Amino acid sequence: MLRRGRPAESVSSCETSIGKRVVRYGSCRTRHPRGRRSEARSLGRGHSVVRIGITGHSNLAEATAELVAAELREILEGQRDDLVGVTCLARGADQVFARVVRELGGSLEVVLPAADYRDRKVKPDNAAEFDGLIAAASVHTMPFTESNRDAYMAASEHVLSSVDKLIAVWDGGPSGGHGGTADVVEAARDRGLDVTVVWPKHAARL
Repeated sequence: MLRRGRPAESVSSCETSIGKRVVRYGSCRTRHPRGRRSEARSLGRGHSVVRIGITGHSNLAEATAELVAAELREILEGQRDDLVGVTCLARGADQVFARVVRELGGSLEVVLPAADYRDRKVKPDNAAEFDGLIAAASVHTMPFTESNRDAYMAASEHVLSSVDKLIAVWDGGPSGGHGGTADVVEAARDRGLDVTVVWPKHAARL
């Protein structure tokens, strides 16, 4: 279960871009774990903080998830304490990335596509994993009430707007719908972000 406690929250004006449009919302709400705000400020003084985002397939085969984790460790290992991983925490590539970031001592930021994401989209067999990861992260929820394709793409655009680099766990194929991995990779490249594609030999999707 999520640790309720009394996490700090901040509310600010919010905007994101979808394709060539910029969409502004009234407000976005961000929840920080206890101590995370002061930690972020201290990291900003005299440290080089690298913010890395993730996009990727949610339907990785079990053996593929292990191969992907190994490649992510190799990519991220050099960052260590100055690493901030930013993710929408979907099943599959996002959660593999989140586990590796935490394993290497990095900080985790989660961007949820909509207020109903946990209830509607997290399956019972993945709930414990999701809850454990999100409890250790600062959480930003996009101002959508319903998790849908527009919400997913808006959340991914928000991730792209806040990172220095993107890792894409991607087989190179087209998106299965608006807001899929290929769309996010294209949006990242349009922004001029450095994109590292991870798709190990023998990788497979379910």
